[in-house]
Amino acid sequence: MKGRVELKNHQREIFYFRLRLMLSLGFVLFMLLVLLLRFVYLQVIKHDYFQTMAESNRIAVVPIVPNRGLILDRNGVVLARNYSGYTLEIASRKVADLEATINELSTLVDIQPKDRKRFKKLLAESRNFDTLPIRNRLSDEEVARFAAQRYRFPGVEIKARLFREYPYGQGTSHLIGYIGRINEKDVDQLEEDDIASNYLGSDYIGKTGLEQSYEKELHGTTGFEQVEVDAGGRAVRALSRSAPKSGNTLVLTLDAKLQEVAEQAFGNYRGALVAIDPSNGDILAFVSKPGYDPNLFIDGIDTENWEALNSSLDVPLNNRALRGQYPMGSTIKPFMALAGLYNKRSPSYTISDPGYYTLPGNRHQYRDWKAGGHGSVDMFKSIVISCDTYYYGLATELGIDKMHSYLSQFGFGKKTGVDMEGEVSGLLPSSEWKMKRHNQIWYPGDTVSAGIGQGYNLTTPLQLAAATATLANDGVAYKPHFVKQIQRSSGNAPLPAPVPTLDMHIDPSHIDLVKRAMEAVTKPGGTAAGASAGAPYRMAGKTGTAQVIGMKQGEKYDEKKVSEYNRDHAWFIAFAPADKPTIALAVLAENGGHGGSTAAPIARKVLDYYLLGKLPKPLETVEQKEGSEND
Repeated sequence: MKGRVELKNHQREIFYFRLRLMLSLGFVLFMLLVLLLRFVYLQVIKHDYFQTMAESNRIAVVPIVPNRGLILDRNGVVLARNYSGYTLEIASRKVADLEATINELSTLVDIQPKDRKRFKKLLAESRNFDTLPIRNRLSDEEVARFAAQRYRFPGVEIKARLFREYPYGQGTSHLIGYIGRINEKDVDQLEEDDIASNYLGSDYIGKTGLEQSYEKELHGTTGFEQVEVDAGGRAVRALSRSAPKSGNTLVLTLDAKLQEVAEQAFGNYRGALVAIDPSNGDILAFVSKPGYDPNLFIDGIDTENWEALNSSLDVPLNNRALRGQYPMGSTIKPFMALAGLYNKRSPSYTISDPGYYTLPGNRHQYRDWKAGGHGSVDMFKSIVISCDTYYYGLATELGIDKMHSYLSQFGFGKKTGVDMEGEVSGLLPSSEWKMKRHNQIWYPGDTVSAGIGQGYNLTTPLQLAAATATLANDGVAYKPHFVKQIQRSSGNAPLPAPVPTLDMHIDPSHIDLVKRAMEAVTKPGGTAAGASAGAPYRMAGKTGTAQVIGMKQGEKYDEKKVSEYNRDHAWFIAFAPADKPTIALAVLAENGGHGGSTAAPIARKVLDYYLLGKLPKPLETVEQKEGSEND
């Protein structure tokens, strides 16, 4: 048999074919079922979810930054305001080559090296923000040039912004402060305070002064706008809008013109002045000199100006009125006299001043400022001529802890509670303080120095002004404050009327003696002789000299042999009219020498304007004078 021919099994092949067909059909039907179930899931079960997602792709929620509130003085003079302008901004995450883009932009818009440096500084500090300004305050011509070439610069845009401006510049820099761009530290604080959502879209926040302390009042409430966008992310039309609420306007207790007079009265001296209404704690003037231009900080200060401010020996960024701590010198003597009277020292108690004081059993001589002494000195005269020897003895008689107990009632050694952040407390020493701070007992010699406001004693100009206001108000104290009224869109909101924080219940005969003596200080024979000459009002005051460097035993201080920054500080405290005070102030002329010849004339100009409306003549450079008196 040559070969076998295999016959195909058609029945089996048909069976397998039909099986494969059924399996394929089953798979197709299964997949159709899966698609149907998925369709039901997406279109029915998840309908609301995907509809919301679709709407979010179509609708963008854009924050609307509120206008920042204004800051006005008590007479409505604007101290901080807003104005509109255009900025050229870059979203760095959307730009492939940042440096090349900036170079190209510079062919259309004037971009200086300082603009580049500021942009890089902002980039390092503000990485979380979408856009950062490379140029501010564009001209209309620059805006037009860029708009024509906008298509060439993805990630770059022009935005209309409100800019902050401080018309008085340096004159109110330490009072008003400034705003600056929000950095990561600010974001952390906003999140901690649970108010970060109110800063969506905001670029600026208060950094110092009242701008910082009243940030919540000034910022306002952010609004939102729902905008329909196309596939390219461009706005097509507005759908709904929740309007922003502008920040509130602060009306201060400050008199801007008085502030200007006080600032100019310093001439070339560094220093501080604080003037207060004794009857309610209103701060009428608040000067720290030198100041700085706060407008430099709004958009990020450039390197050159920043280095100049930080390297200056005059330390213009230091708020001397709020944070400067100085020995109070002889300005402590009226308060020491009241402490002595309270502790039964008779006003008629008289010493014979040989020009020095020695502790019992000690040869060390604590010198009076006048060689040879003042002769017979009672309490009244001790204030008028500023007799150191009298207060060396009084301090020794009282002891440091009685001094601390009484003087602390005037606010020395603690913060005043003023409505501005950053205040320091100064230092009013006690035996307990020295043991805790230095692990040493208190020595009698420490008490002697403290009696004339030297040694460990430190005060701020604000603190001394507040204490002077309390003295002028017969021992009734008010907390000093800057803000008189907050104006809201819903209507003005006067702050609660000031109430006394303390009534020391000083014996009227005691306060009368000290006030009469302080008035005599400004008359012939006093350490500020002539300070009230020709004034139609009565002035009371006290001079003070605060040592910057100590002198060796027997060594005499010679201003001409000491470098400028090591010369004594000059103090003057005053209130007027003496019979019914409406203003009390403290003046510090840093390294100014004598209070009577340097600080008192500054105070006189301020009092003349406040009480008489008298403007000083154009001020020439103030020259230091060598007075015959120590204080």
